[in-house]
Amino acid sequence: MSGSIHATAIVSPGAELAADVEIGAYSIIGPDVSIGPGTRVGPHCVIDGHTRIGANNLFYRFCSIGGMPQDKKYRGEPTRLEIGDGNTVREYVTINTGTAQDVGVTRLGDDNWIMAYVHIAHDCQIGSHTIMANSVQLAGHIHIGDWAILGGLSAVHQFVHIGAHSMIGGTSSIRQDIPPYIIGAGDPFRPVGINSEGLLRRGYDAETVSALKEAYKLLYRRNLKTDEAAAAMRALQEERPAAGEALDVLAAFIERPGRGIVR
Repeated sequence: MSGSIHATAIVSPGAELAADVEIGAYSIIGPDVSIGPGTRVGPHCVIDGHTRIGANNLFYRFCSIGGMPQDKKYRGEPTRLEIGDGNTVREYVTINTGTAQDVGVTRLGDDNWIMAYVHIAHDCQIGSHTIMANSVQLAGHIHIGDWAILGGLSAVHQFVHIGAHSMIGGTSSIRQDIPPYIIGAGDPFRPVGINSEGLLRRGYDAETVSALKEAYKLLYRRNLKTDEAAAAMRALQEERPAAGEALDVLAAFIERPGRGIVR
């Protein structure tokens, strides 16, 4: 199926659009934008900056994609935004390019569901299959792992890392790193357990979920320091080899330097 560009849209001659891309009324596509096959851009969207968008994405009306970072240190460097395949981006979402102070690129992976009014700031690195509910606000330099879910109106401090398969309740305020598999909520965010139901739905077996619950107790119920909890998780890996990979992901996360984990 061939694409269509509405008569009122403005597409720069320098933009690279696959043959079947659709651009809605009054949308503007900048000269350094590349858009892959099957992608649809709704009316009144602006996509500019050095932005590369993959296949089969859907941008609803009034999105602002690839705008310059909201960083007073930015001096017009040709930083980038990279968006993968199959993402749904709802109304009034804003996603900015990166900065020279970081890797210079903001990234959004594949099959993410980004709801209305979400802001993804400069240098964020978002994985795949995430869900961000309405009005989630991400400051700069945030990393979010695959399958993470962020509830509506949640706000995340700059440089925070949020691990894969975690689930954050609505209106949460996140100021420190959230390990993988954790579920919780609050201002400030407080963990309450392992995201067991989400893990089972994604194919994790009961033995692995049970081992992760034991690891959670080591981190949050045994009054251990973070390094002590990590060492205990490594020992648990030896005892529960079938869950070794999942436990390794959790232990490695808390062993890495960062803003400190939520406790």
